[in-house]
Amino acid sequence: MTSLGATGSSASVVFIEIGAVALVLALLARLAGRLGVSTIPFYLLAGLAIGNGGLVPLDVSADFISLVAEIGVLLLLLTLGLAYTTTELRHGLRTGLLPGVTDAVVNFTPGFVAGLLLGWDTTAAVLLGGVCWISSSGIVAKVLSELDRLGNRETPIVLNLLVLEDLAMAVFLPVAAALVTGRDLAATTITVAVALGVVAVILLGAMHLGGRLSLLLQSGSDEALLLAVFGLTLLVGGIAQRLEVSAAIGAFLVGLALSGPVQARAADLVGPLRDLFAAVFFLFFSFQIDPADLLSALAPAAALAVVALAGKVFTGWVVAGRAGVGRAGRWRAGTVLMARGEFSIVIASLGVTLADGNDLRALAAAFVLITAIVGPLAARFVTGSPFRSSVS
Repeated sequence: MTSLGATGSSASVVFIEIGAVALVLALLARLAGRLGVSTIPFYLLAGLAIGNGGLVPLDVSADFISLVAEIGVLLLLLTLGLAYTTTELRHGLRTGLLPGVTDAVVNFTPGFVAGLLLGWDTTAAVLLGGVCWISSSGIVAKVLSELDRLGNRETPIVLNLLVLEDLAMAVFLPVAAALVTGRDLAATTITVAVALGVVAVILLGAMHLGGRLSLLLQSGSDEALLLAVFGLTLLVGGIAQRLEVSAAIGAFLVGLALSGPVQARAADLVGPLRDLFAAVFFLFFSFQIDPADLLSALAPAAALAVVALAGKVFTGWVVAGRAGVGRAGRWRAGTVLMARGEFSIVIASLGVTLADGNDLRALAAAFVLITAIVGPLAARFVTGSPFRSSVS
């Protein structure tokens, strides 16, 4: 009875802390709504306040919050997939080589050069290049939803770039891991080949079997549909990650596979669940950062962020312009891509064992926090009257 009582007491403390955090997030969401800005920066700052070294550190289970946060990322990517058709994806893959290369060169290079200038070894510099390159699919999905831009002309272009980046991660992450561990060329080649094969299988399955899956789910109740979509998202994402492919790609392709009335129903049903889990994701990201660790890395991170933010604006401007999008749409495409997040943190974490690992982690954390705050604010700003265009 004593152990049960102790367990119950411990659980009650966790319930109280999580409940208090949820209420604070609710208040912040209301405040963001009143101010007409994104909720993301508020969630990030709240995470800093309650994390290690914060103003009011909470003793909640990091494992529990981490799991909920990862589900939040999957649901954000699922929502992106539900807003994107297989026809648009085929078109994007056919026409996406030049935009993808432009995005990679323009946004990888500043991080790689910065790492070398800081005196880091080549592997650490490569990882910082990756941190700088990849936009946060989770934050972009949230911003597009909050600003009601899913139907905008430039949005398919933005989504196509995100997909290309996620697919590129299927190659970059195994290569980066091999560099860190000193794996030989043959082992690296096998790892990359397996990752590419898994992505191809999931992609082809989404394109060719999605119609049958939609018909199968169409006749069920809303409750059955929600459970089926949620279960498929976790299942496919888990299998993808098990095979060293991003779980985010699997979640995106689940959404992509659904079509017709089922696609619209699933989007409506998943929306509230996505918002709940996504709030925890953004909270947990900054929850892991000790504010004291950011101070020494703040100056170089800010300098890198200026270049990196401009790089994404340039990428969005060029790629959207090639598609015939007007000036306002080009600004929207560039600014919505600014934020870095989940993939950048994953890449930085690969270098923990390197000689420059601690510096890399601190710089990446400060860099991501800056871009994750500035990006949504900039995306909101260019939606205002100075950037509106009737032909965007």
